[in-house]
Formats: sequence, C-alpha cells, structure tokens
Amino acid sequence: RMEASCLELALEGERLCKAGDFKDGAAFFEAAVQVGTEDLKTLSAIYSQLGNAYFYLKEYSKALEYHKHDLTLARTIGDRIGEAKASGNLGNTLKILGQFDEAVVCCQRHLDISQEQGDKVGEARALYNIGNVYHAKGKHLSWNMAQDPGYLPQEVKETLQKASEYYERNLSLVKELGDRAAQGRAYGNLGNTQYLLGNFSEAIGFHKERLAIAKEFGDKAAERRAYSNLGNAHIFLGRFDISAEYYKKTLQLSRQLKDQAVEAQACYSLGNTYTLLQDYERAIEYHLKHLVIAQELGDRVGEGRACWSLGNAYVSLGSHEQALHFARKHLEISQEIGDRTGELTAQLNMAQLRSALGL
Repeated sequence: RMEASCLELALEGERLCKAGDFKDGAAFFEAAVQVGTEDLKTLSAIYSQLGNAYFYLKEYSKALEYHKHDLTLARTIGDRIGEAKASGNLGNTLKILGQFDEAVVCCQRHLDISQEQGDKVGEARALYNIGNVYHAKGKHLSWNMAQDPGYLPQEVKETLQKASEYYERNLSLVKELGDRAAQGRAYGNLGNTQYLLGNFSEAIGFHKERLAIAKEFGDKAAERRAYSNLGNAHIFLGRFDISAEYYKKTLQLSRQLKDQAVEAQACYSLGNTYTLLQDYERAIEYHLKHLVIAQELGDRVGEGRACWSLGNAYVSLGSHEQALHFARKHLEISQEIGDRTGELTAQLNMAQLRSALGL
C-alpha cells in the first residue's frame, strides 16, 4: 500500500495546484514525501512540483531547497531531461532571490542539456530565462544608480546587452517553432532592454511588434503595456504629440481592464506630456483626474505628486492663487508621509507664490 498512498497524495496535490490552490497542494506533496516511495522518478516529479508550488507561494527559499533535491535525484537516476528542467527551475528561483550569477549557471545547464537532447522547446525556454536573468541583473544594478535610460555605467550596459542577445536568440528560435505567444514576450522584453540601453528607436520597433501580437491574441493587458512603453520611448525622442496619443490608448484600456492604479499612472503621464507640449489647461485636466484616483486609492504619495504638478501647471498659467492652494496641500502631504525633499520644495514654492501675490 505504501506506493499507492504516496502516489494518491501526490495526485491530489497536483489536482489542487492545477486548481490554483498551491497552499493545500503543497501540504499534500509534503505528505507524499513523508510517506515516501522507492520510485525515484515519482519522487523527482514530487520535488519538482513542490518547488513550483512554493515558488507560486513566494516562499523562495523552500522552492530552492526542493528544486535542488530534484536536481540531485535527476542526476542520480541519469534523467537528463529531468536534470534540464530542474536546472531551469533553480535558475528562475535564484533570479528572484537576486543570486544572478548562480542563476546563469543553472539556466546555462538547462540550455546545454536541451541542445544535447535536441529539445528545441527547452532550448527556447532556457534562452529566454537567461535573458530574464541578465535583464533582472541589469535593472537591479541600475536601480542602485538611479539615472535616465541611456546613461549607464559599463557593467550595466554589458549586462543589458547580454539580455538583449539572449532574447534575440530566443526570438529566432520561437519564430522557427511558430510560437506566436512566445514571440510576443520576446519582442516586449527586447523593447524594454533597448529602452534601458537608450536605443529608443529600436525599442519602438520591438514594442510595435509586441503590440501587433497582443492584438492578435486579444491580450488587453499586454496591449496596454505596449502602448505605455511606446508612449515612454517617444518622450525620449522628443515626440510628445505621439506620446500623448499612446498614453490616451493606455488610459482607455486601463479603464476597460478596470485597473485604477494604471489609470492613475496614465493620467499622470498625460499631464506631464501636455506640460511638455505647453498645453497647461489639458495638463491640469489630467493631473486633476490623477489626483481624484490617487485619493480614491488612498495613495498619499501619488496625491502629493499630483498636487505638486498642479501647482506648477497653475504657475505656468499665471494662476498664482490656485497654485498656492496646491502648494499648501503638497506641503501637508509631504509632512504627513515624511517626505523631506517634498516638504522643502513645497515651502520654497509657497514663499515664491506669496511674494508674487504680495502677501
């Protein structure tokens, strides 16, 4: 009966995970491991699914532990495909944990075995995952140096270029395989890496390809992201009018998707874009919309940002009283959330506005 009960528990775990209940699914897999089995292939599969379940539950150290067990077992029984899969899973987990160099080693092993086994799908997945690791590492490195896209230290540049190379390799393979959905993902990531590298025209080309595939699949969320990315890239090329059109499409879709956070972001982007176009009335219209949504979402940081932007727009129109009202609100919010820079900016703005108004 030992075999059956281990398998029964594992199958129940699998059923629960497929239904999206990873917490209970993991509990059944854990129970299956406790019961134990002589069949190492079954045990390897259980470890793999446990690792995945914990990954979805965001318990990454546990996920790591089980994917390592799976890798060890796959090697013990000489299961090359299993070893490749376990290596890929380990790589993805290490990436999330910020252990990028170890992640690359694991993903590279996934790639090598897939090529050796003639497994094109596995090869494509491995190439994509390596691209993801370098992409995440590049973003991680550039966060620590907060600057505009395109102005990057050498290490960051090289890392992002590597990401781009792997995405390109993935793209040509998924084209060969005729996998349109995977092509869409590759185009989106290529657009994002080129944007970070400051190659805005290239980024636009990739995001347009991404957009076409998103429309093909009726994938509204991906379509919305593509519009937003296209808007951002055109800003850096100084094509503010085109950016505004893309941000409007982002706004329309965010409303269809009932995603208020994205709607707020789109309104904020539109407000800033119309400021760049020196159309201050429209800038104010969008910043007010952003303010209302920020208040509904209880997003005090967003609210402060909206008040600051509104103050600036009213100054540009010469409406100093309105500007002072928003500078005051900006000060209140900055004090409340402990934003020292915001507080100083607001105090300076208020002093200038008071003297302009002869107060």
